[in-house]
Amino acid sequence: MWFAQISDMHVTAEGRGTAYTGDTGPPLARCLSDICSIDQPPAAVIASGDLTNEGTAEEYARLCRLLGAVHVPLYVIPGNHDRREALRSAFSGEGYLPASGALCYTVVCGELRLIALDTLVEGEDGGSLDAGQLDWLADTLKRSSVPTVVVMHHPPCRTGIAGMDSIALDARSADTLGELVRRSPHIARIVCGHVHRDLHASWCGVAVSVCPSTAFQTSLSFEGAPFAADPSQPSAYFAHYWTGAQLVTHTVSVAGV
Repeated sequence: MWFAQISDMHVTAEGRGTAYTGDTGPPLARCLSDICSIDQPPAAVIASGDLTNEGTAEEYARLCRLLGAVHVPLYVIPGNHDRREALRSAFSGEGYLPASGALCYTVVCGELRLIALDTLVEGEDGGSLDAGQLDWLADTLKRSSVPTVVVMHHPPCRTGIAGMDSIALDARSADTLGELVRRSPHIARIVCGHVHRDLHASWCGVAVSVCPSTAFQTSLSFEGAPFAADPSQPSAYFAHYWTGAQLVTHTVSVAGV
């Protein structure tokens, strides 16, 4: 069993581009087509935030049209470029999002349980988890020992990229989350987005995987250089394969045409 992870799609209105790249719709479409071409269909596709570039209804409408190419369960969470109520409205018919409050939920994906967290702080680039979400997470983790993947937008750990670490999950949230992770050996992985780079870390006894972007990747700098797109790198996504005992992650690059 495997599931796909796409992230940081930054879908814009038709014919528009982001500050860093051109129209982000076609690269997302190419990644979705590639996912659908794999010989075994995924159990699900998860989209780990920054689904749109400005969080407008027009962008969400286009996003939903693009995602219509995928005929397996699809689950989304917000990133800092999203807007919570617009996202909730766009995906309200799917049945898994709560009707109010933070967009956190849990779903079954084959032999795994996915726990989605909402790190969005409206109007800010960094992320946070409020006390209600953390209490909900603690209770949810205690209810079952099924192997679990936690999905969130902002990484809870440092990446070494100063500009991104300054807008990661806030320290208070990360500290409390880390305590819960240490007490929960059934967490198989934490998967995130936000950084626009493929990277992995060991944090509080669990692996953290940060998914590359379908839209554009960022240049690597450990010296605090400004956020900048690297046009030499292709769009990409993660294919997470569950062996029955561990999660194996493949990075799949999808070149443009």
